[in-house]
Amino acid sequence: MSMVFFSYIQRVVKKTFLFSLLLYQAVSYAQPSSSIATDLTVLRNFSPDQEFWSIGQTVRGDFHFSPRETMYAALVYYSPGKFHNYFIATAKSPQTVPSEVAYYVAGQWRMREISIGWKHYFKGSFDQDIGWNLYGIVGFGLVFSNVVNAFAPVDTALYNSPPAPVLGEGKFKRLTLDLGVGGEIPLGGNFYSYAEAKTMLPTTDYASPYLHNNKNVPLPAIINIGLRVLFGSW
Repeated sequence: MSMVFFSYIQRVVKKTFLFSLLLYQAVSYAQPSSSIATDLTVLRNFSPDQEFWSIGQTVRGDFHFSPRETMYAALVYYSPGKFHNYFIATAKSPQTVPSEVAYYVAGQWRMREISIGWKHYFKGSFDQDIGWNLYGIVGFGLVFSNVVNAFAPVDTALYNSPPAPVLGEGKFKRLTLDLGVGGEIPLGGNFYSYAEAKTMLPTTDYASPYLHNNKNVPLPAIINIGLRVLFGSW
C-alpha cells in the first residue's frame, strides 16, 4: 500500500475518534440492545464524466427495536477520487486560428456522508448466534464533498471557455436515498462479520460550477466489509 493510503487512514482515525466515542456511549446505555460497527468501504462512482474509485471507512451505531428491526446512524469518510476530462474553448473571432482549443481538466472529489436509516432482517435477527443473517437497508444521507479542478487557463482574450468546470477548489452537498442489502455471520460472543452492497441515489440536482457534469451526482456502487459488536441482549 502506498504512503498516501496510510496517510488517509491516519486522518480518518483522528476524525472519527470522537464520533466513535459518542456512538460507544450511546450504544452502551441504550436499552435493550445496540451495536457499534466499523468497516472498510470500496466505492466506484458512475456519475457521467466523473467516474472514479475510492476507499473509505464507516463508523455506525445500530439501535435494535426488535429482533428484525434496527435503526442506524452512520458516518463515512472516503479517500480522494480522481478523474479527468477534455473541454473545448471556441474562438471569439472567426479569424482566430485555431478556431477551437481542447484543454485537459483534472478533477478530484473527497466525499463524506452522514446517513440515518432502517435495517430489516429478512433472515435471522440481529442477535442470532448460529447460521447467517440477511437484511435490507433504506435510509437518507447527506453527502459533503470537497472538489478540486486543475487545468491550464485558456486565453480568455481570444477564446470562450465553457462556464463549468471552474478552476480551483469548491464544495457541493447532496441529499441522497441510500439503499442496500447485507449479510452477516456470527463469529462467537457478541461479534458479527458482515458484508454489504449499497448505493446512494441523489434526491437533489442543483448545478455546481465545480462539477464536470451535473447529472446523477453522486451515483456510486459501494461494497462494505466489516465487524459489528453487540451490546446488551434482547
